Amino acid sequence: MIAPGSRYVALGSSFAAGPGIDPIVHRPAGRSGRNYPHLVAAELGLDLTDVTYSGATTANLLDTPQDEAPPQLDAVTPATAVVTITVGGNDLEYVGTFTRGSRLNTFAKPANLLGRRVANRIRARVSYLKDDAAYQAVTDSLVTVVERVREQAPAARVVLVDYLTLVGPATRPRLDVPLNEEQLPSVAMMADSLAAAFAKAAAGTGAGLVAASAVSQDHAIGSAEPWTTGFTLRPPALGGVVPYHPNAAGMRAVADLVVRALRT
Repeated sequence: MIAPGSRYVALGSSFAAGPGIDPIVHRPAGRSGRNYPHLVAAELGLDLTDVTYSGATTANLLDTPQDEAPPQLDAVTPATAVVTITVGGNDLEYVGTFTRGSRLNTFAKPANLLGRRVANRIRARVSYLKDDAAYQAVTDSLVTVVERVREQAPAARVVLVDYLTLVGPATRPRLDVPLNEEQLPSVAMMADSLAAAFAKAAAGTGAGLVAASAVSQDHAIGSAEPWTTGFTLRPPALGGVVPYHPNAAGMRAVADLVVRALRT
């Protein structure tokens, strides 16, 4: 159990930052005041430093500044007691591939030339990832992040928090998302391999693992109670959402999982 008042540092990309979930407390980062780090900190009475940043890759945690923000690991100090990490999807262009394909399919029937190009682009991306080299690189980077955290905060409890499921058993091609029957399984395969990278990194380092991907299978896009947003061309400022990202219910669910892990 983590003592109230302990210092908590949250690292990660948009699936931790929470773009599109009001209130946004840091607009360049797309960081919400109701993302899972804020909810966890409020529940456990922790002193939060949230440096999550939309678009972040593992390099932005380790050594590469992002916009005006320094590498996220700079926030970890010897006094840090808890660190959560949600990153790696942008290394693989996971959500980006899903979003670009959906946008192009919205303007073209999947059977025509443009639609075939979308399918080919998704297949090419997935084919590149099928040799496992890219996923192994993410695993290795996650391991490095955990190791660096422990170097800077030897007493910290480190928890890897993977990505909420976007494509699940209830997700229907063409109806729930603008991808066809050939394209959608490729996105699901990328998600499964990303989840496996988190599991391998946790096993290899002894870090904690919150497998949000497994718990959220029945809350994917198209389910009765989705924990992620679907696709829209309308921006949040005009009543839309950030496509293919956690919604408020999803962030609450992830926060509950993290709280449960930290209480054991």
